[in-house]
Parts: sequence; structure tokens; C-alpha cells
Amino acid sequence: MIYPLAGLLRRELALAYRQKAELMQPLIFFVLVISLFPLGVGPGPQMLQKIGPGVIWVAVLLSSLLGMERLFRDDFSDGWLEQMMLSGLPLPLVVLVKVIAHWLTCVLPLLLVSPLLALFLNLSPAMYQALVLGLLLGTPLLSLVGATGVALTLGLQRGGVLLSLLLLPLFVPLLIFATSAVDAAAMQLPYNGQLAIIGALLLLALALSPLATAHALKISQN
Repeated sequence: MIYPLAGLLRRELALAYRQKAELMQPLIFFVLVISLFPLGVGPGPQMLQKIGPGVIWVAVLLSSLLGMERLFRDDFSDGWLEQMMLSGLPLPLVVLVKVIAHWLTCVLPLLLVSPLLALFLNLSPAMYQALVLGLLLGTPLLSLVGATGVALTLGLQRGGVLLSLLLLPLFVPLLIFATSAVDAAAMQLPYNGQLAIIGALLLLALALSPLATAHALKISQN
């Protein structure tokens, strides 16, 4: 069981890096949004520090949605997804592998460039630490819940617009707790509670999202 899933993960990573133009779109969008935002609100350090965590989180959310639509798109159109359903591999595990590959290729680069952007937005070290911890817990949650939304809209025309309308309200609690953790760090207050809630949401999504996504994919094939 482990070897086929490991081979599937290698396949997903190889396919992602062959499509370098699509792979770079979320990263470029992320950098552009954060770089242009101070031009609209002004370069004041206090203002940038106040709005910086929210700007980074919204940019991460929109950037991950930008690359999420293709999570099952090519596999659905060329019949590979149907072959996976007939292969005998548990479909929820296949979904989990694809979500991991999406996080590694589309979301992890955003986290790697976040230190430079945090300096650009004048975040303190304590705020940056809280931001990174929140991103490490919250971005896998984005990918897991997003995979279910992609599976529900698979094969529909203009599915990207419907996907955004479906997912954005679901991510509001995550944004609230993630930005609250950074605000608490800015005031030198503990933020373990906010991170614990995000971690609980991640565990809940990890338990339910692959099963729901697999069921939605089976419905899309019918």
C-alpha cells in the first residue's frame, strides 16, 4: 500500500514541476498582492504592522484558490481519475496524496517567501513567529477543505467562480483565529488558544475531508 502511494506522490510532484507556468502563478500573485498593498494604504510602519497579518493571510487564501482548481481537472479530463477508482487503492488515500502534493507545490513556496514579505510589512519577530505557526497549521486546512470544494464543482462550467463562492465563507473562522493569534503576539499575550483551535480544525478536516472528497469524486464520475 505504501509503495503505490509513494509512487503516486512522485508522479504528482513530477507533473506539477513540468507545468512551471501554472506552478509559478500562485507565488507571483502572492508577492504582487503584498507588494502592491502598501502603495494603496501608505508606507506608515504602524499601519503596515497592523494590517500586515490580515494582508498576508488573504493573499495566501486567494493564491491557494488560484492553483486549487487544477487539483483534479487534468485527471478528470484524461480518465486517470476513473482508473484510480478501479485500481483498488483506497480513494480517500489517493485524495490525501494529491492534497499533500498540492500543498508542497503551491502553498509551501508561499511560506518560504513569507519572511521577506513580513519584513516588508514591518512585522516584529514575535508577530512573525505567530504568523508562521498559524500558516503551518492553517494552510493544510485550506488544501483539505479546498479539495472537497474542487471535487463538488468538478466538470462544471465556470467552476472556478463557483468554487470561490463555495469556499471563501468556510475560511472566515480560520482567518479570524489566525489573525487574532498574530494580534495577541503583537501585544505580548499568549496565543496558544488560537493555534489550538486551528489545530483542532485541521485534525477534523484531516479525518473528514478525504472521505467527503472521495465521495464527491465518485458522484462527479456518474
